[in-house]
Amino acid sequence: MNVEEARALAEKLRAEIAEHNRRYYDNDAPTISDFEYDKLNHSLIDLENEFPEIVTDSSPTLHVGGTVSDKFAPFPHEVPLESLQDVFSHEELFAFGERVKNAIGDGIAFDVEPKIDGLSIALTYENGVFIKGATRGNGRVGEDVTHNLMTIRSLPKTLKNAPERLIVRGEVYMAKDVFEDINNQREILGQQSLANPRNAAAGSLRQLDPKVAEERRLDLIVYNIQYSTNTYKTHTETLDALTEMGFQVVPYKLYSSIEDCVEQIENIGKTRDEYSYEMDGAVIKVNDLSLRTVLGSTSKVPRWAVAYKYPPEEKLTKLIDIAVQVGRTGVLTPKAVFEPVRLAGTTVSYATLHNQDNISALDVRIGDTVRIRKAGEIIPEVVAVEKELRPEGTKPFFLPSVCPECGADVIRDPDGAAVRCTGANCPAQRLRNLVHFASKDAMDIDGLGPSACEKLLNAGFVEDIADFYYLDVQSLQTLPGMKRKSAENLVAAINDSKKRGLGRLLCALGIRQVGTKAAEVIAEHFGTMDSLKCANLFDLTEISDVGEVTAQYIIDWFASPGAEEILGKLEKAGVSFEAETTRVSDAFSGMTFVLTGTLDSMTRDEAGAKINASVSKKTSIVVAGEAAGSKLTKANELGIKVISEEEFISMLQ
Repeated sequence: MNVEEARALAEKLRAEIAEHNRRYYDNDAPTISDFEYDKLNHSLIDLENEFPEIVTDSSPTLHVGGTVSDKFAPFPHEVPLESLQDVFSHEELFAFGERVKNAIGDGIAFDVEPKIDGLSIALTYENGVFIKGATRGNGRVGEDVTHNLMTIRSLPKTLKNAPERLIVRGEVYMAKDVFEDINNQREILGQQSLANPRNAAAGSLRQLDPKVAEERRLDLIVYNIQYSTNTYKTHTETLDALTEMGFQVVPYKLYSSIEDCVEQIENIGKTRDEYSYEMDGAVIKVNDLSLRTVLGSTSKVPRWAVAYKYPPEEKLTKLIDIAVQVGRTGVLTPKAVFEPVRLAGTTVSYATLHNQDNISALDVRIGDTVRIRKAGEIIPEVVAVEKELRPEGTKPFFLPSVCPECGADVIRDPDGAAVRCTGANCPAQRLRNLVHFASKDAMDIDGLGPSACEKLLNAGFVEDIADFYYLDVQSLQTLPGMKRKSAENLVAAINDSKKRGLGRLLCALGIRQVGTKAAEVIAEHFGTMDSLKCANLFDLTEISDVGEVTAQYIIDWFASPGAEEILGKLEKAGVSFEAETTRVSDAFSGMTFVLTGTLDSMTRDEAGAKINASVSKKTSIVVAGEAAGSKLTKANELGIKVISEEEFISMLQ
């Protein structure tokens, strides 16, 4: 390879790495494994070492990959948060040991720690009180996520015997059992599963709403003092001090030779499934802090530490069957069933095949020998088919044309690869439908959360959403943990929900793409359930907020098996089939209002006209209540008509 060829290859690698950096650091949604990414980065390093003249100032080998989101305040790091040099073999570990020995001599102590797979952060304390926390970002400037970090229980807000000023580096992570529990709940609610614990932790910590971070039950583990007004001689001394201050600290062991370090790294790799958190490697560090200063750093990584990355373990096994499961949202998911095999510390016998597109791309067939691994060290997946080992007579696999649970027709999403059951009362979707029906944005039935719905379903008290309205206090009292008062409250809440109106009911039915806003608009337009049931595609698409796809989903739902029976039971129980609000008067057609200040006689939802949140040139009228603020000022600046609450009521009447 000549210089020009090397330069062209380097540019291609840099572009690829930059894209993966964006997906990993900025979007918390990587599309390749850490091991594959690290190998890609290593290829560029090797190329730049062989051809130094092709190195550019912007090369990702010289910089930490993240950027700073404009959603958060930038936080300049007092001490840069460096990355670590990755190594992939024992030979590279020994080479690191030789480099250190050549620079500072014999008698060096090394510390070995697991490398936690989470989001790197820096925490600042003053006089033992937590004051600030930020993500790594690009290593020099991070994102201020203090408000989210405050929700982490394992982050000590005050320290014992702390230095006057302290900056600690650690990792925010989601424990494996928490990850599995949250995904189970998300499945019940019909939400997309979190990809892996690292992405879940990073995405949670970078939410604008701290409640999301709190609900995700994140954890913290620390592994380095970045700065301290106290002085320490060794790294392990700092870890012991951090433990005494009240931190959860990374486990470590101290060794006097690289050979012993390598043995410990192998031990960590063999037992990593026993840790409560995910790890993507192990770290070797020079223990003496003064020697670290002598060794120094490159522009990106310290010379006194390396990270050994474990390759994802892969095994071959025979595919026995492809089972099709129906998820809580009606999606048909093919599952590979194979001969049990030991993988990453556990015995696995099945893996998801995701969808028909993935099956076709792999060309996986029953009887094939397949290569499997654990994605993110947790979820088994089929990565390849050993086609040279394929037996004669195998046939391509296709998902069924009808639901295996209820026999209803299945359809492919027009905007994706999912194949979905159309049955309104499909047994596989019952729990998800029950939970959604009772949720806050739907019928808002207090006391009917996922756990209560599951108990009712398991006890045989409900089979569909309409059965809620036929529950009685005496039956409910037989449920575990259900006292008479609780049963009475639940029945009262269920009865109260009968008056929610057509909009809430439409949202509660779980029709695809009919959320809170669309349901209210549709209810307002048609007025009654009977009118909506008779609507055709043209009638539905007349509504500005309803497109052809949504309209077809509505028509399909009403035509699906079980829909008529459910609606009949709801109507018989006295559930309102009429819209709460009337249609906007023709006098308001095409007009947009903005309400500002305090209104005494109505809420914005009760106003009965098209209400926008902000004033613009397209605003028709601004209704000004008491203590009207900046919106009134802007309306006056734009020359928009301003009226009082009394004038607005007169217009409505």
